Amino acid sequence: MAEITVESFFKQNRRRLALKLVAGQEGMDRKLTSCEIHRPGLALAGFVELYTFDRVQVLGNTEMIYLAELPEKKKREALEVIFQFDLPCIVVTGNNRIPEVLADLANQKAIPLFKTKFATTKFTHLFSLYLDDIFAPRISMHGSLVDVYGVGLLFTGRSSIGKSELALDLVERGHRLVADDIVTITRRSQGILVGTGNDILRHHIEIRGVGIVDVEKVFGIRAIRLQKRIQVEVELADWKENMDYERIGIDEKVVSILDVEIPKVTIPIYPGKNITVIAEIIALNYLLRVSGHHPAKEFNKKLLELIRKRKRQEEGLRPS
Repeated sequence: MAEITVESFFKQNRRRLALKLVAGQEGMDRKLTSCEIHRPGLALAGFVELYTFDRVQVLGNTEMIYLAELPEKKKREALEVIFQFDLPCIVVTGNNRIPEVLADLANQKAIPLFKTKFATTKFTHLFSLYLDDIFAPRISMHGSLVDVYGVGLLFTGRSSIGKSELALDLVERGHRLVADDIVTITRRSQGILVGTGNDILRHHIEIRGVGIVDVEKVFGIRAIRLQKRIQVEVELADWKENMDYERIGIDEKVVSILDVEIPKVTIPIYPGKNITVIAEIIALNYLLRVSGHHPAKEFNKKLLELIRKRKRQEEGLRPS
């Protein structure tokens, strides 16, 4: 299960979320293990049957006004209800004034207490985007990812079949490398797959017989991308005589990655075949389909219409 420390969260979002640490510094090693947040209004009122205490606790205007109207004794009792749980951290939004008892309990329990000037809605939106990225499902795949005409093509296949050489050839033709050898794939919201490179190998390509090629240094900054949405998987496969390869393209094959289905094209490899041009055609063909044009289906429709027309002509020429 993915997790980050409160300290890491604070360092990465201190300026972006206008965060200020008020109390509970000794608990900065606590872990965030969920991409959800919780507003403990009911818990402050004493109802804790369904209290999701393992999430980041956000105290907005509603909670802070409620606490401000309580006598000091009742205020402490209300806060002690939530502080009896092992909270990861608390964030007070909207630049609300933090009661002294809240800071005291945070220090006693070593639960980090933060303050932000952002309103609850804005903070929740920005914080959720950050957590969605941190906790998004991800895997690593062996392959190469290239932005070809704005389409993210993920090249897969057995080792040494030519994925890196193909990626290098595409870069030389003006397309952009995202990752080679190891592609980290993350499933973002709405079922979008985003690929990035390994931190160590990023924008380097290993060419057997040559060695490591630094694509950014050789081809310039325009030849690389930090990340790209993966839209089509292109599998490079060894040519086999008895294999039935797609000839027309009416039947679209798909592959599931992190439970997201994307189109898959299998390209048989044999000497002399121009795989680079075919890769460009795959990207352009995908753009056509996205815009509502399906060349294979349109061709098949015209062919069927021509067959029906000739059949009618033949029936009209038959003697009665």
